[in-house]
Amino acid sequence: MAEGYALPLLLFAGFRSLIDDLHAELAEQGHPDVRPAYGFALQAVGRDGVTPGELGRRLGVSKQAAGKTVDRLERLGYVERADDPDDGRRKLVRLTPRGVDVLVRSAAIFDRLRAGWAGRLGADRVDELEAALREVVPAGGMRLDAAGWFGS
Repeated sequence: MAEGYALPLLLFAGFRSLIDDLHAELAEQGHPDVRPAYGFALQAVGRDGVTPGELGRRLGVSKQAAGKTVDRLERLGYVERADDPDDGRRKLVRLTPRGVDVLVRSAAIFDRLRAGWAGRLGADRVDELEAALREVVPAGGMRLDAAGWFGS
């Protein structure tokens, strides 16, 4: 039987492998400045945009930390600040076409990386691995606050 600490280390190493490969490909495809935390933030912004305060809540960080992330993403051209059409006093953070592009490319790269794992391990084993993880991950387990969690 394996030591208990091996499981989280292996899961993290698998995650890290996928993320490192993703970012290497993104750099080759014109997105060399994207960092893993930015991916979480761009996902949290979503299609409809978000207020900076809500972005902080979604990421599990302070409004100030979310604002710094927005500043960086805005400088890189991935998001923009715009007036909220429902409340002129508020600003929304929205994806720019460059932000949408990096998310679309990321999805395609993740599909290729998964296919690579399936080619190496067998499609059935990868399907079983994903099914097993879904059984142990709490409901609503796809949280975007990992960046804040790692940083705390």
